[in-house]
Amino acid sequence: MVTITSSCIIIPSEPTPDGLMGLSDFDQIQGVKHGPSSLFLYKQNHSSSTIADITKRLKDSLSKILVPYYPLAGRLCRIEGRFELDCNAKGVQFVEAICDDQAKVVDDYFDFEPTETVKDFIPTIDYDTIPLEERPLLLVQLTRLSCGGLCVGIGVSHTVCDAWALFRFINSWTKLAKEEGNWDVNNEMMQPLHNRTLLNSIGHRPPRFDHRESKAPPALLGCSDTKTEQQKPISVAVLRVSRDQIENLKKEAQTKSTYEAIAAHMWRCACKARKGDTNQPTSILSVADIRNRSKPRIPANYFGNAILPTLTPICLFGEILSNPLSYTAQKIRESIQILTDDYIKSATDFVKIHQQCVDSFRIGSPTGYYHGNPNLNIGCLISLPVYDADFGWGKPVYHGLGSFFNVDGRSFIMPGSAGDGSVVIYLRLQTQHMEAFKKFFNEDLGQFCKARL
Repeated sequence: MVTITSSCIIIPSEPTPDGLMGLSDFDQIQGVKHGPSSLFLYKQNHSSSTIADITKRLKDSLSKILVPYYPLAGRLCRIEGRFELDCNAKGVQFVEAICDDQAKVVDDYFDFEPTETVKDFIPTIDYDTIPLEERPLLLVQLTRLSCGGLCVGIGVSHTVCDAWALFRFINSWTKLAKEEGNWDVNNEMMQPLHNRTLLNSIGHRPPRFDHRESKAPPALLGCSDTKTEQQKPISVAVLRVSRDQIENLKKEAQTKSTYEAIAAHMWRCACKARKGDTNQPTSILSVADIRNRSKPRIPANYFGNAILPTLTPICLFGEILSNPLSYTAQKIRESIQILTDDYIKSATDFVKIHQQCVDSFRIGSPTGYYHGNPNLNIGCLISLPVYDADFGWGKPVYHGLGSFFNVDGRSFIMPGSAGDGSVVIYLRLQTQHMEAFKKFFNEDLGQFCKARL
């Protein structure tokens, strides 16, 4: 049980640029809701800082960091069917709360699953009653645990930025908070790049590729639509894979890529658990950071969405299950290798020309394509510096997803808390398939380990 004690709006500490900021074509294909949200858990710091001192430090540093990151203090609006950003400095929402559960300490929350249990630690907003033009783009909640530990929950509108940009912001904010004003907010290393025209289409060129990521993924054989599958109960699981297990998977998959190895393993286990026809088509949708794939490269400090969805070649259940793991990993690799500079520019042109298809890209949108059974939708975030978020009372002992779309097949691969190369997988799957998936996931990992002994 969490009790909200106060809520306020934090505005930039200095005047910031105002007016409309045009959002890129890649911003348009992201969801407007705040998610997936992040939770950072911190153990009690035995310094002399009181909760009042800590709260003041967070608020003051947030106000300062909003000067270079001023778009976060603005509001979205819709003009001629496109989302645009009104940089009006209306501010971000900051919530303070107390966890009333006296029996729990920080360590009890390490197995946080993004379910109803943790929703109170996540800052929320009522999308039904608050108009788009009035919704804060950044939501922050500081929750004090009974043991003295702290939980910081953060949610940002995905239309404004991707995970890579968000964590650059978070880690700039935490460094500013830790230095308690001794670090110049105008430091060159802290400055984000707001030129979103870098990812816009030039003119109206026709796309040069067949963009399969823009098309509906395979449906279950014999089903005319996906409504029945979408209405089935969904469960969530948190799976952990050690560095040694990852290395065995990579050898089995004949790849140097952690993502390819884990995603291939997940794909095989999903096919087994779902027990579909061997002729059932299936695919994986993933999202890739294109900063280093574009020419010229998109600067690392670009603040926006520099990501592009990509779909694997369509495979059959029988192909996935009868071939070695390396076969599946190769299909996943093909979906990444296709993202050349030419393909990225073609995708930009596609989005520009086919505005009516934009909603189909949005995962979790009522109008978006359903990438559940017989498919998967995997987000890989293992390169994110999620454990660098030190506000001044130490690095987080745990980072987790507070929420993400309640859609079958949706998953995220995150870095483990130990900093030892392990990963954590957040997975949503139809309840009828979850236990079988976990069984196959762990049994096959064990078999791969034995095969390497």
